[in-house]
Amino acid sequence: MLLLPRITRQVRLNWPSRLFHISATSSAKKPTKAGKAPSGKGKKGKNAEKKLLLGRPSNNLKGGIVGLANVGKSSIFQAISKSHLGNPANYPFATIDPEEARVIVPSDRFDSLCEVYKPENSVPATLTLFDIAGLVKGASKGEGLGNAFLANIRAVDGLFQVVRAFDDPDITHIEGSIDPTRDLQIVTHELLEKDVEFVLRALETAERAVKAAGSQKNSMVLTERKFEQAVCEKLLQHLETGKKVYHGDWTNEEVRFINTLTLLTAKPTAYIANVSFEDYKDFVAGGGKLDDNRYLSSIREWIEENSPGDILVPVCVEYEVRLFESSEAGEELDTASTVPSAIGPAISALRKALNLISFFTGSPREVREWTIRRGSTAPEAAGVIHGDLEKTFIVAQVTKFDDVISHKGDEASLKSGGKIANKGKDYEMEDADCVIFKAANGKK
Repeated sequence: MLLLPRITRQVRLNWPSRLFHISATSSAKKPTKAGKAPSGKGKKGKNAEKKLLLGRPSNNLKGGIVGLANVGKSSIFQAISKSHLGNPANYPFATIDPEEARVIVPSDRFDSLCEVYKPENSVPATLTLFDIAGLVKGASKGEGLGNAFLANIRAVDGLFQVVRAFDDPDITHIEGSIDPTRDLQIVTHELLEKDVEFVLRALETAERAVKAAGSQKNSMVLTERKFEQAVCEKLLQHLETGKKVYHGDWTNEEVRFINTLTLLTAKPTAYIANVSFEDYKDFVAGGGKLDDNRYLSSIREWIEENSPGDILVPVCVEYEVRLFESSEAGEELDTASTVPSAIGPAISALRKALNLISFFTGSPREVREWTIRRGSTAPEAAGVIHGDLEKTFIVAQVTKFDDVISHKGDEASLKSGGKIANKGKDYEMEDADCVIFKAANGKK
């Protein structure tokens, strides 16, 4: 069993969205040297190199729903995707092949812009989601559907980890009892074990390459292979303490190499606690207090210790399925007005974990919400609309969302009020920016 160090941490509650962002407070860490990289880091200042994120540099990222077998993954997938895809059942491995759905991202801001512009066409943001087969203890060694499960996780960019947090003797549990922290540890342990295997392979490859290039003392290839060897050694030291790669301290050069390994624990995670309806009602009525529920409080403590900074969303999967089925039948549950759905906060949690933000384009013709990664520049955002806009970018006319709403989308009023700002190529997009891009050749 890999060891998991205990660190003093602090919990922050983000209410009313019911997202629990669990953050760590600890002394500053000194970076571990991993060998000289092929290229140096930029100095701080205007021309400093932007901090790279782990994962694919894409705005079309995919999320996967994971967890032990028979904890409600397929049911939550159906509720989120508002579909009958997946195979919910009261036995393990009901899902074998992953199901895929494109999910509409609930957005009050998008709805508000549609109310302002009353457009002919409206296009909300979406998120691609996969329902992945359940995991069992020993999956990293091939137990259950282990190899297929882990390969499917490798193909997504972020994870929804579902953990059971309710008692019901009629619903089987693959471990024979209800213990959320044990279940969280099983899944995490299997991912860590598989990552150790991946890194060991990469290390062996790097060591062979270093040996083969040994006579070329000043070659760039030798320098790069030695760097990769050093990063692999640093990764192994990190993993063997029970820490996910995602929570490591990596330089940009190290991130570039780590991203080529597509490690399982380098993926951001949002946690879904599948609670009973009574517990979910109490949670909502109590203003979102985690300490009032023994299962939720233990899950929170586990995340504080092992995955600081990750988000916990309590969801009653049974209730979400009932909401979906009643909506599909054109009916409304009696509880719908007093017990809100947690699907919106859950989707927001995964987008936040994936470092995704939105910008908007709006007019009476069309309102659209676009997805980009946090830290994207104005030209990169323009490129999401059309590749040519990034290449021929001239300026971004940016208006803050609140200003668009308060001026009812009136462009003349926004201009006279000085609310439209011209931003150049270095402008880093902010969440909910409303933008008009201008480019060469008259494209906008």
